[in-house]
Amino acid sequence: MIKGADMSRFPSLNEQMDIIRKGAEEIIPEEELVKKIELSIKEQKPIRVKLGADPSCPDLHIGHAVVLGKMRQFQDLGHQAVLIIGDFTAMIGDPTGRNKTRPALTLEDTKENAQSYFDQAGIVLNKETLEIRHNSEWLAPMDFRDVITLSAHYTVARMLERDDFSKRYAQGIPISTHEFLYPLAQAYDSVAIKSDIELGGTDQKFNLLVGRDIQREYGLYPQVILTMPILEGLSGGAKMSKSLDNYIGLTDTPEDMYGKTVSISDDLILRYFTLVTNTPAEEIESFKKAMEAGENPRDIKHELAWRLVKRYHDTEAANRAKDHFQKVFVKKDVPDNIPEFTVPIGDVFITKLMLESGLCQSGGEAKRLIAQGGVSINGTRVNSHSNPLEVKDGDILKVGKRKFIKLKK
Repeated sequence: MIKGADMSRFPSLNEQMDIIRKGAEEIIPEEELVKKIELSIKEQKPIRVKLGADPSCPDLHIGHAVVLGKMRQFQDLGHQAVLIIGDFTAMIGDPTGRNKTRPALTLEDTKENAQSYFDQAGIVLNKETLEIRHNSEWLAPMDFRDVITLSAHYTVARMLERDDFSKRYAQGIPISTHEFLYPLAQAYDSVAIKSDIELGGTDQKFNLLVGRDIQREYGLYPQVILTMPILEGLSGGAKMSKSLDNYIGLTDTPEDMYGKTVSISDDLILRYFTLVTNTPAEEIESFKKAMEAGENPRDIKHELAWRLVKRYHDTEAANRAKDHFQKVFVKKDVPDNIPEFTVPIGDVFITKLMLESGLCQSGGEAKRLIAQGGVSINGTRVNSHSNPLEVKDGDILKVGKRKFIKLKK
């Protein structure tokens, strides 16, 4: 112990480990993390916690918030969070989980996406204490000799141990040589910032472990790896994804966030509580026992929805979203203050109306929603997309369960 040091800056080892373990999939190796935290407390020096951000995916959802939330916990414990914007590695393209070479981005593309990523990640992270680095800082100045030196620290045989590489190799699917450079470049990020811990999803485990090996090769004490589970989408099964339309966006309105959360399958309730809220483990256990004792999962799901909206918006928004849900979906009323849309002059076709008003993203999506019975005007189902509509001023167009507009002529 340092004589005269203020030991109150960091919580105790046990307090920190309880928080860090919550929701984590793996800590590799946990005994090294314990030593790092003990040294941190003794020296009153924060641990450097690294998270790599992929700027090729600027639209974040609560699935991304699983690992962001863990990083926020480290911040709240007094440690230094370091967000690495992978602007240079995005030009290589991360092949993780893909069965073909991924298209690379230009440096200009990554800069625009990175700002969007940061703005949304800031909903979860404490931006005031966050250290932000771009890996172009150290990767762009490297010359070919440096790349050869880095590559010499890892073998092709070990690279082919990676699951997606081994499958593609076995199936005769091409693997470009530059794809081998991605995990090496990401690993060198850990060397450049001298990270003590690196966070990531379970699908990033291989890349994170390469970081340990490369740090060791460059004479650094290797980082500890902490992986977080991949969050399932609203209906379970497949992981949360915008392309699968099974996501809750970090920038969703309070009403949409509440409504989507209430729609999740019952078997996901406790998992969502664990991974995307700050609910204590004892309280989550009480919810589990309540459902086992026969309490309706719907009531606990509403509590989850309220807490999610409160976390990403505020208490007032959570209360408003709850009232909105009761009014629209329980009492079947039309919500107050719905947006208005002025109908274009001429023949009005429902698919065009849905597209131009922003109620759907494509003509195919509009036709699918109509075929599924998800489109109505003044409560009357729209059955065809091929005939023009007779629209009156003040008509209410509803798409899906949560989208409304008032039509103006």
